[in-house]
Amino acid sequence: DKSESMHRQDLLNLLAQYRPVFVEESAFVDRSRRMIMQDEKIFDREQPMHVTGSAWVVNPSRSRVFMVHHGKLHEWFQPGGHADGDPDVLRVALKEASEESGVDLSHIRLLSDQVFDVDIHQVPTTEAAPGHGHVDIRFLIEIDDSLPIPGSHESHEVSWIDLRDVPRYNNNRSTYRMVEKTRRMRSF
Repeated sequence: DKSESMHRQDLLNLLAQYRPVFVEESAFVDRSRRMIMQDEKIFDREQPMHVTGSAWVVNPSRSRVFMVHHGKLHEWFQPGGHADGDPDVLRVALKEASEESGVDLSHIRLLSDQVFDVDIHQVPTTEAAPGHGHVDIRFLIEIDDSLPIPGSHESHEVSWIDLRDVPRYNNNRSTYRMVEKTRRMRSF
C-alpha cells in the first residue's frame, strides 16, 4: 500500500486538478489544500478540523440519489464518514457508501476518480462528539436503484430520492450544488 505522504500528495493533486463550477467551492478547495499541506494529522478525527470522504450516489438514469438519515445528526445526507487516519479519501468514500447502503462494493460503480464536490462545514456538538469541522471530499458513484438497499445501524433510514425532491430532505447549499451538477449531467 502507498505511504500516507503519497496518498496525501494524491489528494493534493486531485484538488489541484479540480475545477469547481460554484464560486464558494473554489474557496473551499483552496482552504482544503492549505489545511492538508499544513496539518500532519488532518486525517485524524480527533483534530478540531479533519478530512472526511463522501459519495454522491446516483442511479443509472441520474434521476435519483441515495441518501441516509444520519443517526446522530438527524438530518439527510449523502453517505460519508471519517478518514480515521486513512489518507486515501476515495477509498474512504467507497467504503462508507458500501457500509451505509448495505450494498457490496462489487455493486458500486465509481463514475470518476476525480473530485465531484468539496465542502468545509461545522458539525454541531452531539452526545458522541464535541463540535468540529469537516473538510469533506466527495466522489460520484452509481448504484443500481433496483438492488435491495438494507442500510446500516448508523442511519435511521435510507432512501432513493427523486432529484427534484432532494431540497425537501436537505436544502443546504452543498447539497444544492451536487443536485445541480447531477442535473447538468442529465442534460448531456
